[in-house]
Amino acid sequence: MTATQITDNSEWQPIHFDSTCADDRAAVAALRTSIPAIHVFDTIAEQLRELLVTRDPAADRTPRGLDRRVHAHLDGRPPDDHGEWIWYPWSRDLVHVLPENEFREVRTDRNRYLITPAEQRVLAGKRIGVIGLSVGKAAALTLAQEGVGGSFKLADHDRLGLSNLNRLHARVADLGIEKTVVAARQLFELDPYLRIDLCRTGIRPDDIDEFLLGGGRLDLVVEECDDLRAKVLIREHARLHGIPVLMQTSDRGLLDIERFDLEPDRPVLHGLLGDTRADDLRDLTARDKIPHILAIMNDLSPRAAASLPEVGHTIGSWPQLASGITLGGAIIADAARRLLLGAPLQSGRYYVDPAHLVGNAGSTEAHSAAAALANTPSRAETAPSGGVLILPAEPTARGRVTDAAIRWIAAMGTLAPSAHNAQPWALIWRRAAETLECHHDPARDLPALDFEHTATWVAFGALLENIALAATHLGLRAEPRPWPDPEAPNLVCAITFGTAPTPLPESTCLRQWNLFPYLTTRATNRTRGIRRRLDEDVAEVLTAVCAEHGGHLQLLRTAPELVEIGALIGAGDRLSLLNRSMHHDLIDGYRWTPREAQARPYGIDLATAELTASERAAFTLIREWPVMAHLAEIGGGRALEDISREAVASAAAVGLLTVPGATRESYLHGGRLMQRMWLTATAEGIALQPMTALPYLFARLDGDTGDDILSTTERHRLHDLRARYRTLFATPPATAEILLFRLAYTDQPSARSVRLPLEQVLTFAR
Repeated sequence: MTATQITDNSEWQPIHFDSTCADDRAAVAALRTSIPAIHVFDTIAEQLRELLVTRDPAADRTPRGLDRRVHAHLDGRPPDDHGEWIWYPWSRDLVHVLPENEFREVRTDRNRYLITPAEQRVLAGKRIGVIGLSVGKAAALTLAQEGVGGSFKLADHDRLGLSNLNRLHARVADLGIEKTVVAARQLFELDPYLRIDLCRTGIRPDDIDEFLLGGGRLDLVVEECDDLRAKVLIREHARLHGIPVLMQTSDRGLLDIERFDLEPDRPVLHGLLGDTRADDLRDLTARDKIPHILAIMNDLSPRAAASLPEVGHTIGSWPQLASGITLGGAIIADAARRLLLGAPLQSGRYYVDPAHLVGNAGSTEAHSAAAALANTPSRAETAPSGGVLILPAEPTARGRVTDAAIRWIAAMGTLAPSAHNAQPWALIWRRAAETLECHHDPARDLPALDFEHTATWVAFGALLENIALAATHLGLRAEPRPWPDPEAPNLVCAITFGTAPTPLPESTCLRQWNLFPYLTTRATNRTRGIRRRLDEDVAEVLTAVCAEHGGHLQLLRTAPELVEIGALIGAGDRLSLLNRSMHHDLIDGYRWTPREAQARPYGIDLATAELTASERAAFTLIREWPVMAHLAEIGGGRALEDISREAVASAAAVGLLTVPGATRESYLHGGRLMQRMWLTATAEGIALQPMTALPYLFARLDGDTGDDILSTTERHRLHDLRARYRTLFATPPATAEILLFRLAYTDQPSARSVRLPLEQVLTFAR
């Protein structure tokens, strides 16, 4: 073999020269003279001394004594003729080492007796496949260092990039080199006698069986790839062939053990994906993969959970740290060693979480996205107020309104919308005074979201409008008196009922609807459809309904307007979620499971959010404040804007309803007007979705409160947003912004918000 032939060999496989062979000794001599800047490392004499000390630590260890022992071991041959020379073409290193058995004996000596010599021999015969070379590379190196596995198959399609150096042990000189090659080089530099095969294009569906069985069945698979379908497919085939799989997720030190060698019917990934098979994951978009990823990684640390929505926005891929990768390699190696030696290592999911185990145990709050996802199915429409009440046959008896009529009117009234579906009312029917008192229930206040209770008064206005429509339907006339008792500020309105219905006013609308039938069909509809411009006649009807009762409706319908308002609404949503006080109110108002929705029948049932599976999964990440706190700290959270932006993108129009004045009476009147407009939209077949965060955030900018929850930075941000908002909508001083909302042509909602049972809302008194 010539020096030229030697240097033309593979860039990742070392070349071995047997020092006992004259031809190989000649090749080494030629190499040393022909290769410029060759690095020669010959410590064979010291390695021989280590070998003999390893074999008999109690024998003579003086220099003279060791020399005698070496001489006897070599049987008089010179050290130069012992062992092998290893040529590493990529580094131009030429290294003289002991022969394989002696090399392994010395290199693993410090493993004794944590690993017995017999166990070490067993482990050296094992074949291990490693797929994905981030945690996988750390695992492979640690396994090789411990002598766990004598044969490795490495699979990865990627090349080393500069951003990989935050966690992967490599040189800047390795940039641009295939990760499989970098890993193989480092393994061979550690142990030139390893047997390594490379799958340099990664794992493809047609190659999996060859990877698992080719050249001899693997004893273990370490799966650390990024491809979701490949993860499942690898396990399906490993289960078929009875090969165990280990996976380590660097976040929270998570280790998954799947003993397909002992459990041939075990569901892949512990059944976290349900009945999902690899073929079901083909061609999924990044967004569609989110629920499956969260199902697998179902206990993220707050910072990892905060990072997930940033992928594709402010970061290019899932973040990892060198400490996590290094820990992962150690965890994999420890589990692999015990598994391959036949220890009773059970399938399951295990955590070695330093943040929980060391020091500040309370700083880690487990986030169970998969549990929330699994318990958040969409549902059919919920019956309002505990069921549909039968229309009373006799609304009055002996000139007095009957209890049955009041019960029915109250049931219709409480179908009114309220901010975050808080249903902030408590109703009392005073029989003697024939008065229905509408009280504000502070127990369901949203202090951070509802500045100065303005949204509460809007909700009461909608309640009054529903009561008035229901009364009219019974041939009665509702006569409300707002805030009748200055000494009782929580008594928002007292309503008496006349026996003659309120006459309908003359209208200039194109169409005048009887709105009562739509009380039970009106709903917040967050379903997204195909963008279609709002019909001119519908816009005219809605505008006229508002104007006839003293309101002003402004509609945005052009594409540039919708893009801008979508961006502003999204920015307001993000600001709300990243503010601790508002985050508390928002999250406390959601009902995440069917059981929770029934137990607390107010607030927003997540089923009504009309989220896709990926959005619903990602939405669960916002539940824990530590996640959001970290997003706020890093200036992240752009993904929090996406749902509102996309909802507006499918809108026929976005509207703002305002009324003159900024008093509580203005908001109460605005609520009645809002409800008439909403019911009219329902009659016209138009979906309506309130998107009210911005107006109520802006109200805080002008409010005088000593406990303002906004930081200086948040206030500056809101001022910027309001300046842009005012280029879209006219909002003069002393104007109440009642409702910012989306109109759309779309399907009926798949679920409706739950309602408090009527018996919890209405009481009867003398």
